[in-house]
Amino acid sequence: MSNELIITVLAALFAGMSFAAFAFPFLQKSDQKDKYKAIIEKRRKDLFAASREPQLVKEDGMSAKDNMAMFYRFQKLAGSVGEGARDKMLQAGIRNPKAHMKFLVLRVVLPIAFVVLASLYFSALPDEKKFDSNMIILILLGGAFFFFKLPDILIKNKILKRQEEFGLTFPDALDMMLICVQGGIGLEQTIERVAGEVAEQSEVLAEELGILSAEMAMLNDRRQALQDFARRVGSGAGKSFSTALIQAEQYGTSVSQAMRVMSDELRDMRMATAEQKAASLPPKLTVPMILFFLPALFIIILGPAGLEVTSMRSGG
Repeated sequence: MSNELIITVLAALFAGMSFAAFAFPFLQKSDQKDKYKAIIEKRRKDLFAASREPQLVKEDGMSAKDNMAMFYRFQKLAGSVGEGARDKMLQAGIRNPKAHMKFLVLRVVLPIAFVVLASLYFSALPDEKKFDSNMIILILLGGAFFFFKLPDILIKNKILKRQEEFGLTFPDALDMMLICVQGGIGLEQTIERVAGEVAEQSEVLAEELGILSAEMAMLNDRRQALQDFARRVGSGAGKSFSTALIQAEQYGTSVSQAMRVMSDELRDMRMATAEQKAASLPPKLTVPMILFFLPALFIIILGPAGLEVTSMRSGG
């Protein structure tokens, strides 16, 4: 193969990869919208089945009888920890009813498995390579603590990402809700319409608003639906939204006024967060600049002079 043909093939491959990288986000938007619709439709079917046959209430694919029995059995074993783990799973977007049980089991099994495997490894080492007993104990304790915290760290990271995405897009969604409410559209239809509009920008917000609209339309207690929404979101924005709507319904105040006030507050909070991140940027850049930027700068500035001095000495 000639060099020209190799260059042409490589250029064509890079051009195809560039086009795929450009088109992939647009293809992914349709997938996100389909996923959001599937989640909402599933929740709507579960609520419809609950209203038709209360004794066969299904929540995330489990019957109410099995779900309650499992919940109380788990509560007896783990106390309030099980309920807190369930909230974490919901806030992380994991809606499997057994997820919180698997989460707590992993927090127990992973440290034990590490201690057992590490002990077997240390015992299998030859005498000349064995560690000190204090060092082995330190490694076992440190590794057990790390694996005990690892599931919690992963879940918290996912929760923070979802809450950050929710906080960035929720003020704009509130503005759209305000326009719909002022136009005379009902609150359930407003939330459902806004959920469809924001599906391409934020899958997290679309899912939560879609589930909220389904619960508000199917459940008799709107207050419970809003409280469940705040529980699933877990951020201050979701809790403020739920509290404001509950108070507006309870005291008969204007929903549009509450949304306007919340939108302004959330925008101020978003701006304050951005300013805080901008203010923390210079200290974070100090260490990378000292380690990576200044040495290269000194080499570029002083390098020619050092080479010249070296050549003069060798020539002399």
